[in-house]
Amino acid sequence: MSAHPQDLCCPLCDSSDHVPFWQDRRHYHRCRQCWLIFVDPAERLAAEQEKAVYDQHCNHTGDAGYRRFLGRLAEPLTARLAPASHGLDFGCGPGPALAAMLAEAGFAITTYDPYYADYPERLQQRYDFVTCTEAIEHFYHPGREWRRLLALLKPGGWLGLMTKLARDQAAFANWHYKQDPTHVSFFSRETFLWLAARDGLGIEFIGADVILLHKPESV
Repeated sequence: MSAHPQDLCCPLCDSSDHVPFWQDRRHYHRCRQCWLIFVDPAERLAAEQEKAVYDQHCNHTGDAGYRRFLGRLAEPLTARLAPASHGLDFGCGPGPALAAMLAEAGFAITTYDPYYADYPERLQQRYDFVTCTEAIEHFYHPGREWRRLLALLKPGGWLGLMTKLARDQAAFANWHYKQDPTHVSFFSRETFLWLAARDGLGIEFIGADVILLHKPESV
């Protein structure tokens, strides 16, 4: 059963100013402060159900097509990194192909995933860059995870994200991305611009689904 809208706060910015956005098999709300679209918390999968979906993914480190897909983030990100930069692939999944690609390119890379590489000590360090590919849309608590991602970055560090960007209601109605039951947080261009402005980050949008954010040296 859907929670009463008045009982909900945006999971990204904690605002209570949100409106119903769409309804099909799930209820979606849109925050009017940060513009995040989020699934009603009562309709999220349990942890064991969520992992069962992830276990079906067949993304292998040697898959050429998957590497081309990840290259849309890897290439612009590595062009901005100093040689031998040390990074973390957050939410690497069962087949950490991006980490393999970055290691092959000469960067030191560590992986973390709550299901497949659950090493909390790796979240106690700071890195020159953090990548998060096709993972941010899975976050049940995106505000908490966003703060964690920024805390993992050294001053001057880069955060590289891949996620499909939500558009208007008409596009959302037939959007394949929302059909995945593990996708619960849908970011738009406006959401990332709001976050960048709030947190003092540089931001670049590359193609349809790559976002690079730069933490200033003074932070």
